[in-house]
Amino acid sequence: MNVVQEPLQSGQPLAESYIADYGAVEHLFGENPLIEGSWAARLQWLDQTEHLRVERRELVKRLRQYNEQHNPDAAVMESLHKLEQPGTAVISGGQQSGLFTGPLLVIYKAVTLIKAAEQASSQLGRDVVPVFWIAGEDHDWGEVNHTYVHSPDLEVCRIRIPREEGRRGPVSLTEVSKEEWETAAGELEQLLPDTEFKAELLLQLKQILTASTSLTEAFAKMLGAWFGKYGLVLLDSADPQLRQLEIPLFQTMIERNNELELAYHSASKEIMSQGYDPQAEVAEGGANLFYISEGERLLLFKREGRFVDRKGLVSFTPEELISELHRFPERFSNNVLTRPIMQDYLLPVLGSVLGNGEIAYWGLTGQAFELLNFRMPLLLPRMSFTVVDGTVAKHMDKYGLTWEDVKDADELQNIKAAWLAEQDQLQLQAQFEKVKADFATLYDPLIGQLGRVEKGLLKLGDTNKAKIIEQMEFLQARVNDALERSSATGLRHFELIESSLFPLRKPQERVFNIYAYFNRYGTDWIDRLMEVPYELMGQHRMIYV
Repeated sequence: MNVVQEPLQSGQPLAESYIADYGAVEHLFGENPLIEGSWAARLQWLDQTEHLRVERRELVKRLRQYNEQHNPDAAVMESLHKLEQPGTAVISGGQQSGLFTGPLLVIYKAVTLIKAAEQASSQLGRDVVPVFWIAGEDHDWGEVNHTYVHSPDLEVCRIRIPREEGRRGPVSLTEVSKEEWETAAGELEQLLPDTEFKAELLLQLKQILTASTSLTEAFAKMLGAWFGKYGLVLLDSADPQLRQLEIPLFQTMIERNNELELAYHSASKEIMSQGYDPQAEVAEGGANLFYISEGERLLLFKREGRFVDRKGLVSFTPEELISELHRFPERFSNNVLTRPIMQDYLLPVLGSVLGNGEIAYWGLTGQAFELLNFRMPLLLPRMSFTVVDGTVAKHMDKYGLTWEDVKDADELQNIKAAWLAEQDQLQLQAQFEKVKADFATLYDPLIGQLGRVEKGLLKLGDTNKAKIIEQMEFLQARVNDALERSSATGLRHFELIESSLFPLRKPQERVFNIYAYFNRYGTDWIDRLMEVPYELMGQHRMIYV
């Protein structure tokens, strides 16, 4: 593999400032991971504040139970043993549990977690364990129920487990039937071209799906199969046993909810004052907590001294909500603004691996961390890649295309149009345009004279001219179609380049699923990814294979 750094804008100005101009946003994020001593300073703070977090043995007890079920590699058990020891720190990061793990960025986040933990451990001389936070408490089924692969005919095809609109419960608690798994796996099998790796790949997939009753279970088992040997620990944020450990912080969040809301609003105003758009909404009266009622995850708000949801299904006084928390902790969950704090309450987080969108919304949480006597961990941008196979690279060279050309949709279309025009060696399109112009030059004076013979002939002459030109343009279009057919191979090359690197005009890593790459390169593809040097600030890189 040849790895080359190339820029790719994320569309998240606040995150890009964090990466390229940290001083401008330092007050929102705390320690800069690039500054010498920042890692040691964070580790020292973790040592001093061990009492603020969940007791390690209780946490590891539950994590061990979960990982023995879904991620039982010996290296994972060793990571958990280390985590149980005082002084061990964590590199954390997470994602929703998408179908077949969702887009490639999930894989890149797991790779970043492991690489960052290895580097931190080496640098600090202390055990640092990678922990992947599966956001199983999230309830947006439409965000996680699908994934995309490239079909043999260059279509970007979606595989989806559809659901009728209903109660929006946590993904970890949403069952997937045997028939739904079989349908999704069958679609994947049809879309993947036959390769030497396909049979083994699909066998492993079907074994995992047979043992899984939810997207989260399948997600965990897949990550375990691929990353367990690297010691990656998995955590499901919807785990009821973890909720028992989280009760004290949830209670604090309820008791100090007004202060937390003010902290989020203050940060939001500060971000806007600097010309950035807040990545997450800070709603007026928002409690920034969810309550699960009859299987539906309801966002809570404060109205007239009570915690309520928008639908009017639940209503609690603060005291009643705390009582409910102690009786049924599994009914509570965080939103995007309180989740970072809960993560730091459960884990001794040295650094958190985030995508650029996540970095942007974490900018809203700094004051809330401080309010509850925590400190924001070091934020580590996820590594970002675009995979370019040999065929795509060859086509780019053939047509003189650069990365800058391909990532600019308009520029790529202009280059393709110019190339197509060059294939018209007889200059037929130019001749058509000349004939139409010459015809108009000759015919317009004649039409002008027709009005002297009879008034209605002027309009008839204009109509006649338009029909003649229409017929010329019809023939011109047919000729253009013929040229495109004769240039079909080249146009297909352009299509392959664009759909491979920017499917749906989005970065490859945000669309395509890892199974297409396993099918092409083998199941050791992740092992080769792990050989790519760690990039601390996550700059985008091209991987030529």
